[in-house]
Amino acid sequence: MKKNLEKYKVNFVSVVVPVFNEEGCLQELIDRSLKALETTGKRYELILVDDGSEDATASIMHEASEKNEDKVISCFLNRNFGQHNAILAGFSIVRGDLVLTIDADLQNPPEEIPSLVKKAEEGYDVIGTVRQNRQDSFLRKLPSKIVNKMTQLATGVNMTDYGCMLRAYRRHIVEAMLQCNERSTFIPVLGNSFARYTCEIPVGHNERSIGDSKYSLWKLINLQFNLLTCMTTFPLRLLSFIGGSLSLLGILLGIVIIILRICMGDQWAAEGVFTLFAILFIISGFQLVGMGLLGEYIGRIYYDVRARPRFFIEEILGRKEEKTEK
Repeated sequence: MKKNLEKYKVNFVSVVVPVFNEEGCLQELIDRSLKALETTGKRYELILVDDGSEDATASIMHEASEKNEDKVISCFLNRNFGQHNAILAGFSIVRGDLVLTIDADLQNPPEEIPSLVKKAEEGYDVIGTVRQNRQDSFLRKLPSKIVNKMTQLATGVNMTDYGCMLRAYRRHIVEAMLQCNERSTFIPVLGNSFARYTCEIPVGHNERSIGDSKYSLWKLINLQFNLLTCMTTFPLRLLSFIGGSLSLLGILLGIVIIILRICMGDQWAAEGVFTLFAILFIISGFQLVGMGLLGEYIGRIYYDVRARPRFFIEEILGRKEEKTEK
């Protein structure tokens, strides 16, 4: 199907950057991002969302907004809400018809921004990126690969690198995401669920030179649980499949035990005690796993029913006409 590329022409680019304790590299990020945005020839705004930083990040943002009025917009949340909620807060105040997200740690070069803008004008709703020659440790890359593979299997959305936040979304995709009221969400998957045309492009990747990653192994595991339970019912289906398989295995094992007992007597396996314990442990473990997964879903229902705000914007600086939309 041919696309009407004229309607995909980009006029205004908004770049949303979640920031948390990034005083060491924030000024460089701002300078390089502004330079990259200038090369696009489009109107633009760089929206920095302070997610409750405790270092000098806020001061750097204040100064940048004063020097670059209506180009660098500083949005301050009243506490730490997490990366994805900080991005949603930035989404709520964007003005552009194309919205980009990028991390503040400079591992994804801001110089890649023009490439995403150019690709969007080819008629895509969502543009993902794949990090080339990734400059992370093995202990960081392995969990990321596992998360990517599980995400593909669970959601059915076949994208290669969900962990890279350097992505672009059309304005109508952003507005659709803002209408979703769930408390826990995973923006790359959520955005893809509303998109008709998606693609991925290769981008560079740099080693983190300042500070530490905000995602530890435990946080990556927690992110995966959030993803699986807030975006899909795949774990429940898997649980049903495992339960059915165990039941069938139990029946077959019972038949084998009866046959062996008839043929070999009751002395062959301590009168069946060991076998009984083995079966008991399998069933008990399965029940505990099932209760844990059900608990995760019930917890999501609990948080969604409370319907508390996902973020609270305390202040917005740098915009000639301040406007907050939720």
